[in-house]
Amino acid sequence: MSKSCCPPVAPRERTTEIDVDDLARMCKALAHPARLRLLRHLIDYGECYFGSLTDVLPLAPSTISQHVSILKDAGLIEGSSDVQRVCYCVNRERLQQLKLTIGNL
Repeated sequence: MSKSCCPPVAPRERTTEIDVDDLARMCKALAHPARLRLLRHLIDYGECYFGSLTDVLPLAPSTISQHVSILKDAGLIEGSSDVQRVCYCVNRERLQQLKLTIGNL
């Protein structure tokens, strides 16, 4: 019989509300450098209109739109629109949940 290199550990109770599928969706959203830059920009500046996001990344607006959609679908950012523009901001509660979940892995 072989010995384990790791001592036995009692299982921990998970205290976060994020299930594994949701966690995977958020991690996938963060798995692209452009989306990380967008998220960092929104964290640093609080909010940003979509037109200004083209100043953050040297990408076509349609490509930025795709990246924004992925971050929105993961719940990491939120968008609110007025008559002509959409303003995006970080979903701070969701980001905090992600941080706690990653910390408890």
